[in-house]
Amino acid sequence: RLSIIDLVSGTQPIGNEDGTVQIVFNGEIYNFPELKRELEGKGHRFCTRTDTEVIVHLYEEMGEGCLERLNGMFALALWDDKRKRLFLARDRIGIKPLYYAHNGKDLAFASEPKALLKLPWVDGGLDPEGLSHYLSYDFIPAPWTIYRGIRKLPPGYRGIFEGGEFRTERYWDMDMGDRLRGLKEEDLKEVLWEEFCRSVRMRLISDVPIGVLLSGGIDSTSVLAALRYEGVSDVRTFSVGFEDPSFDESRYFRKAASFFETEHHDEILAPGILLEIIPEVASILDEPLADASIMPTYLLSRFTRGYVKVALGGDGGDELFAGYPTYQAFVLARLYERIPSPARAVLEAVVRRLPVSFDNMSFDFRAKKFIQGIPYPPIERHYLWLGTFSPQEKEELLTDGIRGALEGSDSFRVLHDYLGGRAFSSELGKLLYLDTKLYLQEGVLAKVDRASMAHGLEVRVPFLDHLFVEFVTGIPEGLKLRRLKTKYIWKETIRERVPREILKRGKKGFGIPVAKWLCGELREMMLELLSEERLRRQGIFDPRPVERLIEDHLARRVDNRKKLWNLLIFQLWWDHFGRG
Repeated sequence: RLSIIDLVSGTQPIGNEDGTVQIVFNGEIYNFPELKRELEGKGHRFCTRTDTEVIVHLYEEMGEGCLERLNGMFALALWDDKRKRLFLARDRIGIKPLYYAHNGKDLAFASEPKALLKLPWVDGGLDPEGLSHYLSYDFIPAPWTIYRGIRKLPPGYRGIFEGGEFRTERYWDMDMGDRLRGLKEEDLKEVLWEEFCRSVRMRLISDVPIGVLLSGGIDSTSVLAALRYEGVSDVRTFSVGFEDPSFDESRYFRKAASFFETEHHDEILAPGILLEIIPEVASILDEPLADASIMPTYLLSRFTRGYVKVALGGDGGDELFAGYPTYQAFVLARLYERIPSPARAVLEAVVRRLPVSFDNMSFDFRAKKFIQGIPYPPIERHYLWLGTFSPQEKEELLTDGIRGALEGSDSFRVLHDYLGGRAFSSELGKLLYLDTKLYLQEGVLAKVDRASMAHGLEVRVPFLDHLFVEFVTGIPEGLKLRRLKTKYIWKETIRERVPREILKRGKKGFGIPVAKWLCGELREMMLELLSEERLRRQGIFDPRPVERLIEDHLARRVDNRKKLWNLLIFQLWWDHFGRG
């Protein structure tokens, strides 16, 4: 854990007065001052100023129910010596990771799999099911990992290890019911803004300087607006841009920094800098994660850490308020399905013949993804749009041995397992729930945590305050996605608080020009890591479909950037951590 609060006496583990309760902890508890005052009123004595000690005494008062009182991001392990019980827990949204291994007798836990791989009894072999999920989603959903003997504690879960047995149970979940349907829109916007500012205010607690990661998008700019509303005048902002104009957002983050008069720092990244760090980034990914934006996130974290130790970020807004283009595609798909089949066949033939562009979010890439998902039900379709390999493509890609090990496994079933019979007011509500539980928690937050912690930077996310999340999930979905207007209620809430140019801009994402690099700077690496000889020796992927992916991409017949990047990242992971 980084030293952010109580730099002198916050060394872990930390115990209670008689040493019978001990804790190790990663993260921050933002409401610890009020909890500390409450506990001191009940007679508890504190030896430190750290938030960690608050959890120990709160556990003495409430046992495992102490989690209900914590507002923060955390992964914790608490030993209760009197009960001979180990208590693990992960924050509600999954901002901080927690991995464990249990062999029926022993239990080990860590923030990263590579720590558990040091133990001789932990099975670090490839988990075929974890691999299958990775190929589908670009990440591996909890509780699976890429390793046979390691599991992830899901967000909002606690684990109890007692007498050699380990069990997990959920202590929090999102309620997607329309609880605020009766609230007038003007009143809703007022309360929504106050709730967001409360969350930002709570995340300012620190004994070290704080900055803001500024992309120039709506959400990170909203964080700046809230800081100004709270009267914070000395604000430092940090950004990175790109030389490729289709990926660069420098115009917008400089506009936001100027509008709010921040002390702004930015860096424009040349392709060479990004390419140089690929092996470096691969070394921190002890689970494969095929989100290419981890590269600029890693460099942004390194750049920011040169000035501050804590930064606020804008992650979570798109999942809470329906901000991704896939939500617009969800609406368009319903309309598209009404078109007579002969006309659709003509349209799809035209789309397949569109010339390939390697620009960011190019029209042909989005159009082809759209028609690929149409034959599937809405939930599966959404994750085909977001993900990489379809079930049929995985069937062709994997060798007989891996397919045999996967018999009866279905990555799409994970989606319905997560939904678990819960009540939703709409199909869109299901997508928002799943995107928070999967894409956000296992992809975005994992990326940010790995990239930032590699440089000793703590990133705090005001949009993911659990009280704010509980409020937003009660807002009717029709106020989040209004026809094709994404993030409707949030944009209306901040309309007079952020520059109009930023409010009206389209969604771009924090990407890098992977498609172009695979034909240029990354070509030799790709050909080496995905060579027929290597793949046959490895025994996981059939070389023939991989060869077709490469040939089609190099000839610009098909944009296979996502598939090839997914395989490339897996191979880099294999070189660092794979055990076969």
